[in-house]
Amino acid sequence: MKRLIVMVTAFAFVFGVGATSWAAEKTFATQKTKDVVVTLKSETGQWKQGKNDFALEFASAKDKQPVDVGKVTLNTSMTMSGMAPMIAGATLQPDKTPGRYLGTIEFSDTGARQVTVAWDGPAGKGSTKFSVPVR
Repeated sequence: MKRLIVMVTAFAFVFGVGATSWAAEKTFATQKTKDVVVTLKSETGQWKQGKNDFALEFASAKDKQPVDVGKVTLNTSMTMSGMAPMIAGATLQPDKTPGRYLGTIEFSDTGARQVTVAWDGPAGKGSTKFSVPVR
């Protein structure tokens, strides 16, 4: 019985607590606007072909404190000569921390993406664009 309790506890820690931990996040893109710094983070520190989980954070450009920006969208596009642009939109949900959103996005192939992040909320309305590679 003791052995079973130890195994269940270890399993819960590894797959329950450990799987949801973002302690090992790596920043892979940062863009500063007039008042806000937008940061993309993930466990791998990059976007790759296929499904990607990531965090999107907003902080004050002045004091680096989290900023509640309200409703947020993140879309990407990649232009290829002779073809229509490849467009992908992220699914975003607010995290427990103000100014932090957890997202997923899927890419069918690799290449540089033009990322557009837009927000509208207590911190005002704004948007920014930057490039992120998909490896």
